[in-house]
Amino acid sequence: MRQAWDEELRARGYRVTPQRQLVLEAVTKLEHATPEEICASVQQTARGVNISTIYRALELLEQLGLVTHTHLGHGAPRYHLAAEAEHVHLLCAECGRITQIPPDAVQPLVSALDGAYGFQTNVGHLTVYGRCADCRSTGPGGRPGPEAGPGPAGQGAGPPGHAETPGHSA
Repeated sequence: MRQAWDEELRARGYRVTPQRQLVLEAVTKLEHATPEEICASVQQTARGVNISTIYRALELLEQLGLVTHTHLGHGAPRYHLAAEAEHVHLLCAECGRITQIPPDAVQPLVSALDGAYGFQTNVGHLTVYGRCADCRSTGPGGRPGPEAGPGPAGQGAGPPGHAETPGHSA
């Protein structure tokens, strides 16, 4: 992946600076990260990189189509690789977990909106808010909820084939 980034930057007349490389590596590692989280990750390697450098690098990398951002609630935008942009976000309102699902998982909704309202949905910016399986397995105050299945709370976080990103506080 790194060589592809280097080639893309050079092909468009930009230098491959250590800061840009570190930002791309942090976006890859952190998945749905705010600029501040990306900055903290970059500063583990290069303490002298400040937040304005991160914002400039993200802006350029987004213009070049290497990263993209999404808004998950009222907080700062969250960045991820543009090559992995085609997914829908499930955001747990209780713990903040972000789960990525493929766009075809919401195809019935997309079709219903198109058929009933003539509305063409951009699922690349779709975020569905609710409660994840872990939070549903415990009710208020940590007691098992009415929807809890067998076994201890916190097991069986979801169907196979979904990718989870640990929650980030906004």
